[in-house]
Amino acid sequence: MKVLGIDGSPYGPGKTAAAVQTILAGAAGRGAATEFLTHDHPEVVARIAAADAVVLGSPTYRATHTAALRTLLERIDRKAGAEPLAGTPVAVVMTGASGEHFLGTRELSTTLSGFFGTQVLAPDLYFTGNDFDAQGQPAGRAAELALLHGEALVDLAAAVKGSAALAALRPLV
Repeated sequence: MKVLGIDGSPYGPGKTAAAVQTILAGAAGRGAATEFLTHDHPEVVARIAAADAVVLGSPTYRATHTAALRTLLERIDRKAGAEPLAGTPVAVVMTGASGEHFLGTRELSTTLSGFFGTQVLAPDLYFTGNDFDAQGQPAGRAAELALLHGEALVDLAAAVKGSAALAALRPLV
């Protein structure tokens, strides 16, 4: 099983990357092969298509995900026969300055499930600066949740692979 983690931060590795990588560590603990890429990696769309599950991470700007991640999603083809995200299990993690923006994850999750037809792992994760240690790594309950989400994402991917009905679900339009 392959799990791909993508950092949607336009400013390079930071807390969002650390959160994505911690989720990937949870997936690796379940036996998955993992890979971490930035949103602008030249092969990112092809790697999404090859993945069994995807972790999408983004900082929160103006109560939503970044334009960098939005641009990546716009590059993913939705033509008949070319829907690399359709049916794919996805975990969403966002980081932000304050807890008031935790619902910013919902726009991304709704786009993923409604438009792309992904199987979004619920609940989404949202971490603030207080959820990280001095080295910028998820700490305490945030680290536990991120690892658990990685494990659960592998379980969800196995369930989707094992179910003809789940694997066949596609966007309505």
